[in-house]
Amino acid sequence: MLVSRAAPTSERRALARRVLAYLRPYRRSVTLVVALTVVNAGVALVPLVAAKVLIDRLTAPHPQFSALVVPVVAAVAGSLAVGLTGVAMTYLVQSVSEGIVFDLRRELFGHLMGHGAAFYVGNRAGDLLSRMLNDIGGVDTSLSTTLPTLTQAILTGITTLALMLVLSWPLTLVCLALMPFVLGPTQRAGHRISRARRAVQEQLDDVTTYLQETLGLSGMLLVRVFGRQATERGRFSRLNAELRRREIDVAMTARWFTASLTLVSSAAPAVLILVGGYLVVHSHLSPGTVIVFSTLIAGRLAGALRDLAIATAAALGSMALWSRIFEALDTHPDVAERPGAIALRDGRGSLRLEAVKFTYPGQGRPAVDDVSFEAEPGQLVALVGPSGAGKTTLSALIARLLDPDSGRILIDGHDVRDLTLESMSETIGLVFQDTFLFHATLGENLRYGRPDASDDEVASAARDAHLDTVVAALPDGYDTVVGERGHRLSGGEKQRVAIARTMLRDPRILILDEATSHLDSASELVVQQGLRRLMYGRTAIVIAHRLSTVLHADLLLVLDRGRVVERGTHAELLARGGLYASLHALQVAVD
Repeated sequence: MLVSRAAPTSERRALARRVLAYLRPYRRSVTLVVALTVVNAGVALVPLVAAKVLIDRLTAPHPQFSALVVPVVAAVAGSLAVGLTGVAMTYLVQSVSEGIVFDLRRELFGHLMGHGAAFYVGNRAGDLLSRMLNDIGGVDTSLSTTLPTLTQAILTGITTLALMLVLSWPLTLVCLALMPFVLGPTQRAGHRISRARRAVQEQLDDVTTYLQETLGLSGMLLVRVFGRQATERGRFSRLNAELRRREIDVAMTARWFTASLTLVSSAAPAVLILVGGYLVVHSHLSPGTVIVFSTLIAGRLAGALRDLAIATAAALGSMALWSRIFEALDTHPDVAERPGAIALRDGRGSLRLEAVKFTYPGQGRPAVDDVSFEAEPGQLVALVGPSGAGKTTLSALIARLLDPDSGRILIDGHDVRDLTLESMSETIGLVFQDTFLFHATLGENLRYGRPDASDDEVASAARDAHLDTVVAALPDGYDTVVGERGHRLSGGEKQRVAIARTMLRDPRILILDEATSHLDSASELVVQQGLRRLMYGRTAIVIAHRLSTVLHADLLLVLDRGRVVERGTHAELLARGGLYASLHALQVAVD
């Protein structure tokens, strides 16, 4: 499960190095940005020098108007150059930041796609969405503003300091004496902002998860059915109020920091004018130098230092976002493809389980415990037993949605952990009891596992799944959008879509997890005929609560508390008088 935590200093350094690694693919653009920043910082000095010359020439005895033309033209040209280089810098910086964000989202999404079922059982979808959208979105803002500001503030400070030394080293020393009042609080403020931003992102996780669950169609229907609208409004108000409080905390922490820097920036010119006035009276320092130095140049240095301090604090604060992203990236997939994995092509589909055991994280009792059996192409193996016996977990292990803690699962003699995940998905077709459909057309949902399927092949699979009558009744046929999670269709119709989708995939091993549980008797009879055609020559594993659907299975495995407690045919198990016979008698009595 993903858990955010504060990092010690050594980890923060490692985190910073890891963040900088994302700049390497864009080092040419970054180098060009730095070069443009140098040019920008240099030409920005031209108006300052021009102002100093103008003041000195205007305050000299008998000033000449012609002497003002060159400084004025130089000031205008410098301002124009600053504007043009700024446009180019903005384009490059935005390209780099959006490129890094693109890389991050692609990397994180690809990493999450590599996880198995256990990961998604242990992590809320809203948490993952928050890291994908909110955290990376915050990184985007930080990259596009903080890093350019840092670079420009540093170079502006260096070039301005150089000009100050040329004009007056005593005044420069006074400015340097004021620097600790700007830089001192920066680190402390940065850490405070980092902690506050982490708290905001954690609250955003909770809000995103809540909205994702509640505003989905299934969640909203449940709210309305139980009349919980007022309760949910109150719950959201509490979540939203806490988010507001934490956002205000971030804003106020940053604002107090900015206010202290502004105070120093306002006091500095007064100190410089006093010192400068003394130098004008007792030395050869010109009034133009003092005025420009104490206002424009000192203000430029103060602005650079202020921007540097604020950007540094913001950069330290953004580390909380990077840390949360890396926490998700550093999770180890519970189902991973081994180096050198082989692709299973044109396999027969023989299946063998050897002492397979699996326990969900945090659970004391194994969900599947020491299960062994074999199934050959053309055979039907049925998994039966009470709820919670481990049937669905066993089917997930066979499909390699989970990996066993011990034991082996072999397909055509190959351990499934030695096969590529792609070839596994091509070999095994799994129809879930709870059918998921995308908010897309019916045709797109049917072709999800085989996008290149022809219209005739789609229509044939639909007929075999008894879906053709449903398609005929839809307003746009296969082009009908089925709605979120397929809510435009009934439960039975969605199951038929799932069966047709798997038929179109044409797998060698077929796993049906209560694939006809939502069908009425007439539809089930027709679909069962289609399934028998689909299962012909294939290895079929069927999970069934309705025992009447598996009476002709070649092998019935009766599971209880994760273990196989009985095995045999229907007749053999009835004659044995064990758990299967009890389950069968109970269903007969209910029917």
